[in-house]
Amino acid sequence: MANFKKKIKVIIYGTDSPAGKLFDIVLILTILLSILTVLVESVPEYSSKYFSVFSTVEWIFTILFTAEYLLRIYCIRFASSYIFSFYGIIDLLSIIPSYLSLIFPGASVLRVIRVIRVLRVFRVLKLVQYVGETELLASALLASKRKIFIFLFYVLNIVVILGSVMYLIEGEKAGFDSIPRSIYWAIVTLTTVGYGDISPVTSSGQAVAALVMIIGYSIIAVPTGIVSSELNNLSKNREGYRDCMVCEYKKIKVGSIYCSNCGAHLEKR
Repeated sequence: MANFKKKIKVIIYGTDSPAGKLFDIVLILTILLSILTVLVESVPEYSSKYFSVFSTVEWIFTILFTAEYLLRIYCIRFASSYIFSFYGIIDLLSIIPSYLSLIFPGASVLRVIRVIRVLRVFRVLKLVQYVGETELLASALLASKRKIFIFLFYVLNIVVILGSVMYLIEGEKAGFDSIPRSIYWAIVTLTTVGYGDISPVTSSGQAVAALVMIIGYSIIAVPTGIVSSELNNLSKNREGYRDCMVCEYKKIKVGSIYCSNCGAHLEKR
């Protein structure tokens, strides 16, 4: 029994073995197909015409994901390390809508069921764990949050000042009838979106608009530089460490037998 659980764990959590790689590929394809089913089912003409087909296919997906969820719990030492992890919660959210729809079968709560069933789109987040550098990117974003916050604070100051200036220059005739609406124009222009619903008509206003556009192009690269710097630092810091396949803990020294966070047995690489 212990060997069986170990084999299941290597297949489900491991990505180095051929069986583990095949499992990941099949699971990714299943997730994509289930998401496609949800999207197509939301189209009224298809939903009414192929309701029974969609229902059958959805239950097939639900059973498959339920089996995967239970196997993940079964084959690890401490079930809580997976159940309460980010991916464990996402996996649960991806299967409960179908079961909840059995509890509310009445026609009067169809709207509630529809909202609940949209939660199946959370399956797209299951794909995150199969993208190799996702965790590294997330860590880099968290590490640079203070710098990005300061950057966004300065940007907020810029749009408030420029929006207020445009409110004084252009006025209501050009559509700048309030400072908040003028700030909205500054944000749209600074981010180079340019909807065109409001635009300056005076020479002074156009000069300010040109300044906003130039500033917009110059600041776009700032967050990229901040995150890239943190990515480089984290890549260097992670040398000599490995990840836990169960709880995704990053600070496990190479050669360790057990995860220091959840206690899971680590397979040799």
